[in-house]
Amino acid sequence: MQHDVFISYSSIDKSVTDTICSTLEQNGINCWIAPRDISPGVPFAEAIIDAIKESKVFILVYSTNSNQSSQVIKEVDRAVHHGLAILTLRLEDVPMSKQLEYYISDVHWLDALTPPVERHINQLSGVVKMLMSKDKVKNDDIEKAIRKGTLRLGKTGKSLTGTGRHKYPWGKTGITVAVIITVLVVALLLISPLLKQKISLSESAMDKSIAVLPFHNLSGDPEQDYFSEGMMDEILDRLFKVGDIKVISRTSSMLYKNSRLPLKEIAAELGVTAILEGSVRKAGNMVWITVQLIDARNDTHLWSEIYDDDMSDLSHIFSIQSEVAQSVARELKAVIAPEEIQLIEKIPTTDLTAYNAYLNGQFFLSKDTPKDFDRAMQYFELAIEKDPEFGLAYAGIARVWNSRKQAGLAKVSEATPKAEAAIKRALELDSTLSDVHRTLAGLRTWTRWDWKGGEESFRKAIELNPNNAEAHSAYSHLLNILGRPDEAMKHIETALELDPLNSRIRSFYGVNLMFVHRYDEAVKAFREALDLSPTQGIAVINIVNALYLGGREEEAIEMLRSRWKDNSVYLKAIDEGNAEMGFKGAMKKLAGLRAENTNITQVSQTSPAQYFTWAGDVDNALYWLEQAYEERDPNLPYLLIPVYDGLRDQPRFQEIARKMNLPYK
Repeated sequence: MQHDVFISYSSIDKSVTDTICSTLEQNGINCWIAPRDISPGVPFAEAIIDAIKESKVFILVYSTNSNQSSQVIKEVDRAVHHGLAILTLRLEDVPMSKQLEYYISDVHWLDALTPPVERHINQLSGVVKMLMSKDKVKNDDIEKAIRKGTLRLGKTGKSLTGTGRHKYPWGKTGITVAVIITVLVVALLLISPLLKQKISLSESAMDKSIAVLPFHNLSGDPEQDYFSEGMMDEILDRLFKVGDIKVISRTSSMLYKNSRLPLKEIAAELGVTAILEGSVRKAGNMVWITVQLIDARNDTHLWSEIYDDDMSDLSHIFSIQSEVAQSVARELKAVIAPEEIQLIEKIPTTDLTAYNAYLNGQFFLSKDTPKDFDRAMQYFELAIEKDPEFGLAYAGIARVWNSRKQAGLAKVSEATPKAEAAIKRALELDSTLSDVHRTLAGLRTWTRWDWKGGEESFRKAIELNPNNAEAHSAYSHLLNILGRPDEAMKHIETALELDPLNSRIRSFYGVNLMFVHRYDEAVKAFREALDLSPTQGIAVINIVNALYLGGREEEAIEMLRSRWKDNSVYLKAIDEGNAEMGFKGAMKKLAGLRAENTNITQVSQTSPAQYFTWAGDVDNALYWLEQAYEERDPNLPYLLIPVYDGLRDQPRFQEIARKMNLPYK
């Protein structure tokens, strides 16, 4: 794709950056932005370098987030190397890091205090087009902006005209630094003034971010909770299809069920400016639904509606869900593409019993317990019995089998074929379901070790639903498995923005931090995940890893004691081994116990391998990694995690990586 502008940013600032990019492109300015413009199969670093080389202008979206981003530093370095003009859009008044200051010696900033932003769009378009056509810009326009106080330059506040501090490749055409500053003025006027980090709310123009709170069940019957939660989920699913809106995922929103916190506080914690809340009352086939959209910054109503209808014609319910999603998008001034409207208005089934069964299946699956997995399966199977072409129900069956496998309730060899068969049928019936592609990506990655197929499926899931936090999160781990940590960090940051209170995603972030050797930060992330959910499995297991890798062995011992506090055999092994040989002695004792228990489905072969690695027992660690390969253990792809650094030069380790077609030894 040919382009004029390369946009560099932290993925945490994706919402405002997308606004800048979208507006420029609507006015004929071609932009390059990751990950949107990275072609499947092209290495991330290669795509970035080629895009910078082919650009005329480099826009740095500057904030606390980008100031601390190693990826942004690399992109700025390449832009300077190739002689691009760097335009710094300051979203926050924070000191520039020394690394960035090395490349950008003058810090230019401005305050945009004249909302609404829409009135500045034409001016932005005109200035950028003028820049692209290399027309001259009058310096007195810049001086006028300085006199008004709209623009401030550098630490001294002096005009840059004639300073000669920076040299740009358009000097012979008469374009001065003033052109660049003008672009900064207008582009920053486009976005809401004084933007802060995601957890703070600006008092200026509303951005396109929303959380849908759990709907209240007004039926007076707890057995109808499945329906009120189902309505919330279905409206969320339709909002997810609007790529121009940031939508907080269900996991984070559900934590506020029955919360008495003011909406402003909830919005601040979730990093949004708008809240959608509602209530549902169901009696027989009749349903009454009330929804209201609220600007959480000042608790004002933006839009509300009351619906009542007969569910015997399911199309009426789906029509309500579609209308709510599109009305919310319009109120947030989001652009809805024609293909997005088609997805929003799609009717998944015409059978009322099948639909109710599906909602019940979703309800029990979300409870995440063995008993509820069984109930969810019964409901999904009932949905298929009533409507054999109900694609979402097949996707539900696949998720149940995956959940059973992850919880150690079913062997990989049993769960995988059944999950794959269900996913295959779901795709045959409807290939536009993002979560189906995400589930397929997980099967391809962690069970089949099909890295190319897994990446294709993750990209498809994100393309269909840019707000799919779980897809961004899991894709980040595939990228780390393949040795692409910079790309991985962008996706996990996006996932955290979309689902900030999801303990699983917070734990995935901790694992990502371990991959890049940021162990203390990983420990912090795991502790945050455990604060959200004390039994979060990924955090419980990996916090010991992070403590060990960070040289905090005594804390790792205490964490293991806490983990096994109800298991007297394990506690005795920890204490005896620690007394004999310290941390390594405790790990050797535990490794033996874990090896004995591998016949239990909850214990994977990589578990004793990891304990033997901690103990420094190379031969036994390699033996259990080889066993994990034979059993196709879904944890084995994480061979690149630093805990295995001491094994990496071993021929047996390298042979495992070779057979798995992993791009490292």
